[in-house]
Amino acid sequence: MSNGTVQQWIYSFVTLSIVFRTEGLFVNITYVLSGVAKGAVCLDGSPPAYHHDKGFGTGVNSWLIQMEGGGWCNNISTCLSRKNTRLGSSKQMVENLAFSGILSNLPQFNPDFYNWNRVKVGYCDGSSFTGDVQAVNPITNLHFRGARVFLAVMEDLLAKGMKNAENAILSGCSAGGLTSILHCDSFKALLPMGAKVKCFSDAGYFIDAKDISGAPHIEEYFRDVVSLHGSAKNLPPVCTSRLKPDLCFFPQNVAQHVRTPLFLVNAAYDSWQIKNILAPGVADPYGFWLNCKLDILKCSSRQLQIMHGYRLLFLRALNALGPSSSRGYFINSCFAHCQTEVQETWYRADSPKLANKTIAKALGDWFYDKNPFQKIDCPYPCDKTCHNRGFDPNVHTFDIDI
Repeated sequence: MSNGTVQQWIYSFVTLSIVFRTEGLFVNITYVLSGVAKGAVCLDGSPPAYHHDKGFGTGVNSWLIQMEGGGWCNNISTCLSRKNTRLGSSKQMVENLAFSGILSNLPQFNPDFYNWNRVKVGYCDGSSFTGDVQAVNPITNLHFRGARVFLAVMEDLLAKGMKNAENAILSGCSAGGLTSILHCDSFKALLPMGAKVKCFSDAGYFIDAKDISGAPHIEEYFRDVVSLHGSAKNLPPVCTSRLKPDLCFFPQNVAQHVRTPLFLVNAAYDSWQIKNILAPGVADPYGFWLNCKLDILKCSSRQLQIMHGYRLLFLRALNALGPSSSRGYFINSCFAHCQTEVQETWYRADSPKLANKTIAKALGDWFYDKNPFQKIDCPYPCDKTCHNRGFDPNVHTFDIDI
């Protein structure tokens, strides 16, 4: 065996060892069968479900609830297309789910939360857990019950020990990150009075912006979601009392009223928002933006200029929240979406950093009141710590089609 072959074998072994150590924790699914009698069901009528790895040691009474992401469905057709997938049915969710990043049980990969109760809640309603329509059309058999699902899961977790929580975080990625903002105060209200409760949104700060054609497509899309799922009554009343309900699906109109401490992690050039809010297919019929949306390195100077403008809109929507000493944020300039559930962007030597802190370190320090953290990155491409996403053009990568 040559030296080159030996070195290659060692490199492969080390790589596989790292992958196994970071992805080696597989957690069994739990079905919330008690929710069915209350009408708390997925789109297809199946029971809610989650994966829970129990806390240990000093973390036995600490709880991290991670809400799964996965876009939304805004009409009967798109909801039917989700109905027979894990995003619409617990029957399609994996029995054993790999936990990594913020869900890891190893201190070297997740220093502040590794020994907490870590829960990944399956997302099977398509409304960021806000829907509640009693009627079920017998032809489609679609159930719009996201708000009931959220409550049923939380009640199940409370009965399994969360009622004794000393520390708790409601978190989530993408549509799950939006969930953590919309449900933040109601989550805190479920927990003991003396518990330290905070909320954390990863890539959930979707902004109300026009697309490259000048059309308000995301606003129209959210209007359809809220209408179809009957979400209005489950959105924060402090917002719906002054704005149309669909506008209360946007964090920029809600987050300033969240009383519970909230931390926002987002890429200012969020790859999902660039693909689906700024340059959705309907606004780009000839596909001029396709290569750029798949790889920021393939964007023209004009496209980058437009994306810089989107970043400024994002920062304006963030700054509109006003000052808050309890709020934290980590806004980097990466072309990315969801940076906490993957080890490489959560906590590793080469993970993205702001002020020389990884996302994991910034969030941990903020939660434990060691240091406040409110940092905004310089414009692309100045940040050399970014892990910019590149998408396979042959793989469908868009959560929604608007």
